Amino acid sequence: MVKFANRIQPCDNGLNDIFTYANDPALISFAAGYPNNHLFPQAELKSAFASSLTDSTSLQYSGAAGLKSLRAKIAQHISSPRRTFTAAEILLTQGAQQGLDLTAKLLLDPGDGVVVEAPTYLGALSAFDAYQPTYYEVPLQDDGMDLNVLQKTLMTHHVKFIYTIPDFQNPTGSTLSLSKRQALLRLAQRYDVIILEDSPYRDLRFSGESLPSLASLDTTDHVISLGSFSKILSPGLRLGWLVTTPELLVPLTELKLGNDVQSSTLVMSAIDQYLDQHDLSDHIAKMNQAYAAKMATMLNALDRYLPAAVNFTRPRGGFFIYLTLPADIDTGELLKQVILPQAKVAYVPSASLFPVSHQANGLRLNFTNLDTATIELGVKRLGQILTRVLAQPKYAKL
Repeated sequence: MVKFANRIQPCDNGLNDIFTYANDPALISFAAGYPNNHLFPQAELKSAFASSLTDSTSLQYSGAAGLKSLRAKIAQHISSPRRTFTAAEILLTQGAQQGLDLTAKLLLDPGDGVVVEAPTYLGALSAFDAYQPTYYEVPLQDDGMDLNVLQKTLMTHHVKFIYTIPDFQNPTGSTLSLSKRQALLRLAQRYDVIILEDSPYRDLRFSGESLPSLASLDTTDHVISLGSFSKILSPGLRLGWLVTTPELLVPLTELKLGNDVQSSTLVMSAIDQYLDQHDLSDHIAKMNQAYAAKMATMLNALDRYLPAAVNFTRPRGGFFIYLTLPADIDTGELLKQVILPQAKVAYVPSASLFPVSHQANGLRLNFTNLDTATIELGVKRLGQILTRVLAQPKYAKL
């Protein structure tokens, strides 16, 4: 029998279930964080790919860091009055997911400390797990991480990096306030720890004013920041970016070279062509208008159909709403035993989103990839089941 590496452990974190539910036509799936198919700029991307194919260089190797002209456009997109970024600070990746893996590969030895928000993004935990870290959970508040708990953690444990999704967090939809962003950077400097800023939803704000990224506020070289075209153009493109200082970018680029040599030259060229020919901000504005209506539909339905004992977040953007049920409910068991067979509705249970405490009484809903009528119907079904379950003591241990 083949002996796997020690770092490979049996794992059933539910990540495969998310995609299975999303592709099952018999279900109303609120599980996967899919953007809406109808909002992809399909005709424009088709033209961009066709234009790229007229030049044979788009079919050739290009370099591990990625196409310079595209990196320059990304730098312009993420720059602000606070800070101007350059192409030299950017590495193109296979979606932001590869940025998570490369960062963990660069920084982590087995047992090293990683701070994560509680709850956090399941895909990040999946990426980090291969490097066998020790996780430290920091609870989330309405305005982001509880920095008092974070500071106590940094005082008592050696931590290699702090993983945060500051804008419309996955799974809760919460946003880290400006004061907490500034305080978090001060803590990173004081304890000399890297902040891994994961911001695929940053552009998807439906109301309120945009807050500066952690990378743009960083003056002491403590931030690695990730972005992606997956949520703003198409996840099938599999292209994202990593932004950091040259000290970290050089070894990260070497790691990418050993991982996949480079991202697809054709995809990079096509996106570069698309950005030459179209205003990305206009496209994002149209997406935000559509997604805002979907989120409003879900929030209104949750208000009407959920029992009073269930609480939920009210984000101002992003992809997700997070529900918290009474502490004695296991939403994973509830999904398998009751919700899937009776309501034909899927969601992401919370236990796998807490790598240490495995809190089981929460669930994540996605609203972006369904039409408003289906959102309404799915929430109604979910609410009816939850109302019945919470009224029956025999379900209390689910």
